[in-house]
Amino acid sequence: HIPNIKVDAFSGLLNDFVRQQNSTIIVRGLRALTDFEYEFQRALLIKKIDPGMETIFMMTSSEYSFVSSSGIKEVAKFGGSIAGLVPTCVEKKVIERLQD
Repeated sequence: HIPNIKVDAFSGLLNDFVRQQNSTIIVRGLRALTDFEYEFQRALLIKKIDPGMETIFMMTSSEYSFVSSSGIKEVAKFGGSIAGLVPTCVEKKVIERLQD
């Protein structure tokens, strides 16, 4: 719904994919300090193999800082509601996968 944002999937190196998209900027989301340590190492590695690549970090709202994919799957697996924790379309897909 945002015209200048595109969501896509790829296989291979992130910097190669970013270059294929005619870009040099990677935006990464962070929930906690532990995310930063991991993502910072990845950003430095990408910068080393592709010096023209820049990584920007965005912090999540504190409202969602505790949300993780494994936590969401666990709540749903044991019959808990994940409404409000993920978008409706994601909620439906998680429930469908658990029913398979």
